[in-house]
Order: sequence, then C-alpha cells, then structure tokens
Amino acid sequence: MKWVVTTAFAIIPGVMFAQASTIVDASSNAQQSVKVKVQSGDTLETLSEQYSVSLDDIAKANHIQLNKLTLASGSTLTIPDQGSKITPGTNEYNEAEKELQAEADAKAQADAQAKADAEAKAKADAEQAAKDQAQAQQASAASQASTSSNATTTSTANTSTSGKSYGTFKLSFYDPAVMGSSLGYGGVAANLSVFPKGTQLKITLSDGTVWYRVVNDTGSFASSNSQQLDVAMPNNQIPSAGVLSATVEVIG
Repeated sequence: MKWVVTTAFAIIPGVMFAQASTIVDASSNAQQSVKVKVQSGDTLETLSEQYSVSLDDIAKANHIQLNKLTLASGSTLTIPDQGSKITPGTNEYNEAEKELQAEADAKAQADAQAKADAEAKAKADAEQAAKDQAQAQQASAASQASTSSNATTTSTANTSTSGKSYGTFKLSFYDPAVMGSSLGYGGVAANLSVFPKGTQLKITLSDGTVWYRVVNDTGSFASSNSQQLDVAMPNNQIPSAGVLSATVEVIG
C-alpha cells in the first residue's frame, strides 16, 4: 500500500481553523471521486463529516472559498477521493506511521549523503587546482632559471672577447631570489670604487669557463675587498667549492 498524510480543517467559532492529520491508503484500488447534489442545509463542514474528506480538499476540488459555510441547494459538488482511512491507535495505523517515518528518514539520509558527496567533490577539485597551480609555478621558475643561466654562462669558445685585465679576483656566490632581490642572475656585486655599476665584466675561471656579467650591486664581502666579486647564480648551480678564483677583464 501507499500511505499518505492528509490534513483536515474545521471552522470553529472564535478560531480561524483547527486541523488534524489523517493517514489514508492512496493505492490504486482506492475509491474514485464522486459527484453529490447539495441538499438544503448542506455545508462544507457537514459534507466533510459525511464523506470523511477534509474541508480544504472539497473546497479546492470545487474552486470555492473555504469559509463559505452555506451552499446553494441543488448545486453539484465533487467529493475528491481520499482513499481508505485507517483508525489511529490500531496496528495498521502504527505500521503506516512507521513506513512513512522510514521513507522520511531514507530521504533525509539520501539528501545528507548527496550533500556530503558534493562537498567532498568540491574539496577534491580545489585541492587538485591548487596542486596544478603549484606545479605550473615550479615549472615556470625552473624555466626562468634555465633561461637566465643560458644567457649569462658561456663556453670557452667565447673567450676571444678581450678587454682591460684587472688581474685575479676571488669569487663568492649568492642567489638574489633567496634574498628577496629582483636583480636576476645576470649581475655581480663588486667594490663600486673599482667597478662602478653598469661595468661589463668578462670572468674567466681556471678551467677556461667564461662568464659575462654586469656590475649591478655591492655587498659586505665585495665592498670590503677590492679583489672580490659576489656572483649572482641560482642555488642549484653554485659550485660546490663555494669560493673560486678567476681573472677579470673590463669589456664595457
């Protein structure tokens, strides 16, 4: 059987409406709606009691106002089907209540599960988006470091460029990005009384490797030692020896 809850309304003097819920059998074998001819003295309330149908349902079925107590004698009304009522307090009524409550609980559980699934999916999507963004940023940073390194580091094939030699210098290294600087990896920090900012240097290591750099900064090491340069370089490319020696020429 398919159980439904209907609500009956009654008009009581001094009170607008009183209502009570009823459980009925709304299965396919329930009775069909019937037509009745209004007799003298009939009201919505008397017809509701006679046919065990709520005032509200009769009023809706006939498109009349619920507070219209007196009906036109001889007119025809439709009494809607309410199914088979069951009596409160009986085993059948109690079982019907249990079925209705079980249906309500199942729907609430399904709604809660659907909400939890939607929240879990939204969280997973957000985590994946954050992961993708982090990977993209790492790839971009690696690409920039590689481009900068390629632009500032040359092979021994470029050693033909020559200028005024300033002798042998001690080289130390630092990563501007780690220090929060935006100067990039194309420069060196130097004693500015020896090499003013903008001076272009050719730095030749003992193994023949050549770097071309521009003086763009100074620092505590370089400023206190006229024969030292602090070379900008990504941390992962800094020589393991830490400090090197090289000959330095000014080429521009």
